[in-house]
Amino acid sequence: MEDCIMPRLFRESPVNSIWEGSGNVQCLDMLRAMGRNPGSVDAYMDEVQAAAGTDRRLDQYVARLGSELLDPSAIEYRARGVVEKMALALQGSLLVRYGNHAVADAFCASRLGEHSSGLTFGAMPRGLNCAAIIERATPRL
Repeated sequence: MEDCIMPRLFRESPVNSIWEGSGNVQCLDMLRAMGRNPGSVDAYMDEVQAAAGTDRRLDQYVARLGSELLDPSAIEYRARGVVEKMALALQGSLLVRYGNHAVADAFCASRLGEHSSGLTFGAMPRGLNCAAIIERATPRL
């Protein structure tokens, strides 16, 4: 009987390399679709900019992303980063518009802000309303 997660992770490790390859294909496919239909980029930017003025960090992130999307140089090499930034910008925009304020603030601070920790889960900057996030996630009995 296994009493830790390591044997399962080892058994599943070949799957990770396969997924990694398909992730690259998905990002390149996004770039191909954006190139074939430039209006899709405009529609995407309209969607993420619908939250403009709500959170300064999101506004700055979306502006940087917009500049990056306008730069076609070596875009294939930057595909993963560009698509990741697009996903983060959309998540931030949706959270700011429709989500819980404390959760949206934590997301923007930890993923989009100048002092963000990148994509490391649980790494949060100071000053967030963690009590409100915990309260929101606590089941009611």
